[in-house]
Amino acid sequence: MNRAGEQVLLEDHLRLLRLPTMLKQYGECARQAREVKESHENFLLNLTTQELEQRQSNQLKRRIHEAKFPMMKTLETTDLNKWPDFDSLQFRQYVEADHIVRRENLVLLGKHGTGKTHAAIVLGVEACRRGYRVLFMTAADLVNTLVEAREEKRLKNYLSRLQNYHLIIIDELGYIPFSSEGAQLLFQVFANRYERGSLLVTSNLAFAQWTTVFGDAALTAALLDRLTHHCSIHDFSWESIRFSESMQRMKTVAKKAANRAVAATTSLEEVKKAKNQEAAINPC
Repeated sequence: MNRAGEQVLLEDHLRLLRLPTMLKQYGECARQAREVKESHENFLLNLTTQELEQRQSNQLKRRIHEAKFPMMKTLETTDLNKWPDFDSLQFRQYVEADHIVRRENLVLLGKHGTGKTHAAIVLGVEACRRGYRVLFMTAADLVNTLVEAREEKRLKNYLSRLQNYHLIIIDELGYIPFSSEGAQLLFQVFANRYERGSLLVTSNLAFAQWTTVFGDAALTAALLDRLTHHCSIHDFSWESIRFSESMQRMKTVAKKAANRAVAATTSLEEVKKAKNQEAAINPC
């Protein structure tokens, strides 16, 4: 078989084996290998490494897309000092996702604007990077989806799908009270996850106030019993980060305006002084 035939057959094999990166790169890799007289083993290693890295990158993109994060927040762009009472070393331990392996839960409690959702997204993205399937939903959206699934007689299928996720992030629990049906359906999600999968829940309410959301003291107690059995709880008790940043921006703007006013006044005074000096030198 001549070289052209070998190339056609090789490309056909790579397509059948679903190795698109190797198909795209093998020609250039082969040329470079011939130039430096690289061994066949190194050539093959370089080629398969590129295929593996591209495949891992594509898988990560799919996991992040599937997670449905409302925005992207990464560890690299996060200032952990903005969470003063959340030990950065402990946060980085959560980043390693060992709690997901152990099927343990995390709960972040605190008033709005303190960074709970930000922290949840960062931990979700890092879990995706480590190969875990993640789903992010607000509590209200999850309850609405559960109610719709029941009405359309596909609740069992949807609950089964939820079990395929290694981590489910339930954000903003506490802002909207649930109907009796919604509370019972959400309880079912919590019960199904117990010791089978990890939950990360953010809430603006202390546990003692969760009854106002679920409407039933016994159901709330049973839910909290399952949620907190294998769980780490963190209180985001500091001032609103968004409010603090807004106040800082306002101070910066006011300071710049004051500086411009001072500069303008100084410039006007210098012009007046120059005119006075000119008048003194050249009196009319």
